[in-house]
Amino acid sequence: MKQLKSSLDKNAAGFIQLVPDNVEDLWHLYNMVGEEDLVTATTMRKVAKENASGGKDSERVKMKLCLRVEAVDFDPEAEELRIRGRNTTENDHIKLGAYHTLEVTASRALTVAKANWDAMHLEVIHQACNPAASADLAAVLVQEGLAHVVLVGGSCTFLRAKVEANLPRKRGAAAAGYDKAFNKFLENVLQAILKSVDFDVVKCLVLAGPGFTKEQLQAYIRQEAIKRDLKSISTNQSRILLAHASSGYKHALKDVLSVPAVMERIKDTKAGAEVRALNAFYAMMTSNPARAFYGPGHVLAAHDHLAIDTLLISDSLFRSSDLPTRARWVALVEAVRLAKGTVHIFSSMHCSGEQLRQLTGVASILRFPLPELEDMEL
Repeated sequence: MKQLKSSLDKNAAGFIQLVPDNVEDLWHLYNMVGEEDLVTATTMRKVAKENASGGKDSERVKMKLCLRVEAVDFDPEAEELRIRGRNTTENDHIKLGAYHTLEVTASRALTVAKANWDAMHLEVIHQACNPAASADLAAVLVQEGLAHVVLVGGSCTFLRAKVEANLPRKRGAAAAGYDKAFNKFLENVLQAILKSVDFDVVKCLVLAGPGFTKEQLQAYIRQEAIKRDLKSISTNQSRILLAHASSGYKHALKDVLSVPAVMERIKDTKAGAEVRALNAFYAMMTSNPARAFYGPGHVLAAHDHLAIDTLLISDSLFRSSDLPTRARWVALVEAVRLAKGTVHIFSSMHCSGEQLRQLTGVASILRFPLPELEDMEL
């Protein structure tokens, strides 16, 4: 994310002009822009004009609009952010107060103005403009006849390709066609990798899944890299790892992120820190449950005792349209940090964030046990 100019102070009005570089930056904007913000950007709008015969023709006109935001939607597949609101700009083609939707994509500048920039807004900007926060991990989750190619960034996990094949049975009359169909499946997976994985960006490529399909895929990739002189593959063999996963579906990515060799590659990234923190929470739940609380009631009660050592909180809680609710979570994060605790803000677009969401979106590891609160309904 490129920051062009800004006038920002914590808990005060201000603005920032940004240019998103990629789809992950659009996710950061989704977490930054909220209702009642003013967003200014160049857009296209269909307008009606009278022609020579008295009829009306429509044409798309480029214009710069400022909208007062009412809704924000992120579409990772279309790789765009849709910001809907009412026009606040005097314009020949659109009335004041008329509705419009800005479709924000990578490389399109926009300006965001808020009446109040809180600590979490400023943290989102810091993360978006910090390239070191990116995980840049690619994974192929594969089983016989099914593969998913995913990219794990600093704050998002994106599905880049899905490859499916109906493979004949290995036995019986159809057995003769199995090898041919399976090789075609491996070729389609290789093509998806070549199209989706840029080794100038990713730290490693993990081939993962149950059984031996991942090993067969690795052997096929090595063989074809030599045969076709695929430099991007042959020069990066050391960055292609094998790992076990429960299936070839996207949800099995959590297995990949628990592999020590993979964790070593992403240990200094935000995604790696989230996985380690969640694993530590589960370990504490097993060994000393009175020091592992989850759910708003229990976590806030633990904070009242100044007991939180590590706070795990989902970014989805900060997207609440209820400002007092958002303010409560922002205040908790700031208070935990002030008390020398560690805070991990999980992306709901990562598998670790999805796991945290199943624990209500907020959890904590405590400095000391609180058995008197453990079984209370809060």
